[in-house]
Amino acid sequence: MGQRRRSAAVNKPSTQRVSGAPAEVAGVPSRKHNICMVMYNQSTATTCFHSLPLMRCVFVRERITVVHAHSSFSAMGHDALFHAKTMGLNTVFTDHSLFGFADVSSVLTNKLLTITLCDTNHTVCVSYTSKENTVLRAALDPEIVSVIPNAVDPTDFTPDPSQRRGDRITIVVVCRLVYRKGIDLLGGIIPELCLKHPDLHFLIGGEGPKRLVLEEVREKYQLHDRVCLLGALEHKDVRGVLVQGHIFLNTSLTEAFCMAIVEGASCGLQVVSTRVGGIPEVLPEELITMCEPTVRALCAGLEMVIARQRSGTVPSPASVHARVQTLYTWKNVAERTEKVYDRVAREEVLPLDRRLRRLRAHCGPVAGSIFAFVAVLDFLFLLLLQWWVPDRVMDVAVDGTGPRGLWWQQPRSKVGARSKSATKQAAESKMSAL
Repeated sequence: MGQRRRSAAVNKPSTQRVSGAPAEVAGVPSRKHNICMVMYNQSTATTCFHSLPLMRCVFVRERITVVHAHSSFSAMGHDALFHAKTMGLNTVFTDHSLFGFADVSSVLTNKLLTITLCDTNHTVCVSYTSKENTVLRAALDPEIVSVIPNAVDPTDFTPDPSQRRGDRITIVVVCRLVYRKGIDLLGGIIPELCLKHPDLHFLIGGEGPKRLVLEEVREKYQLHDRVCLLGALEHKDVRGVLVQGHIFLNTSLTEAFCMAIVEGASCGLQVVSTRVGGIPEVLPEELITMCEPTVRALCAGLEMVIARQRSGTVPSPASVHARVQTLYTWKNVAERTEKVYDRVAREEVLPLDRRLRRLRAHCGPVAGSIFAFVAVLDFLFLLLLQWWVPDRVMDVAVDGTGPRGLWWQQPRSKVGARSKSATKQAAESKMSAL
């Protein structure tokens, strides 16, 4: 594989804060309160400086060489990339969503993304539509943007036709009940199809502010026995819901790469979806019925699939599953991601002076100058931390990964003896301190 490198993946933390790492190890006094302001859609505002001590501790202890962050709305992701560049580490960013260019939240997010990605080594998108969107939003060179789709574990989503009711046709919907998932469209589809097909039932899993729309439809048309709202589902419970259905319906208004339709197809369901975003890239034409994002078009597509279901001309769940399980695998995703890491590890990290020039040239005279000043403050803060707690005095984590890891080199008895010895020494030192 050539050069050995370690990567740290940073995902969206929502409104939760990072915990679990002792502050005294990072050289920072512990704080009883760490409140992050929620700015939009349960996403917190980036705080930048307060996260540097803890992230530096992680990067140094784990000997990180590549930092990989996800999600444009992740405050932790933006912080991690910013600090990693200050520390001279290579960086990778993955974008999972599509954003517009007109509303206030999109304008602010796009500007922040432009600042974050202007000196990031490489960017990954989950579809070609997502790549075009990210390149336009962040003014990126398409050559440093790769497309790596998501994947599904086919062993977690296997068909089970015995769970289906033979006296009805069940349409399954599993998604967050929010506007961008097209719940208003679903609210128009349900009464129209239930009126035409007395044996049609809807099984809806998910939670969100648009649940009220579905409850009003169910109440207005007296469909309590035909529309079941399951509420929020754990991921481990999704398969148990999917296998009860014949058709999986996706009404999204925007989507970069819809994992839900892959999971539905893996369970052997016939998929009906809106033709938006990157969805046309996800499944072959024979496994999905695509419709325009309107109530009329979706009803027509569903009726066509219902007719095929009644006539028995749809493929068997087993054959659909066999086709899907070869399309998206985590092994393929890991191999392609590793190639990105290998490429990034050979690239140069911009020194501070060139980074400041890049920020001002790429992000505009106002925002570029502001964040160039922030980058200088971040660098000075890093120098202070390195003087306060030098890298050489920080404990380095044991490398237990791979065939050459410590746990593979030593017999288990020796490892166990070392662990017991360390525990005993720690107890003795605590007693002496008391």
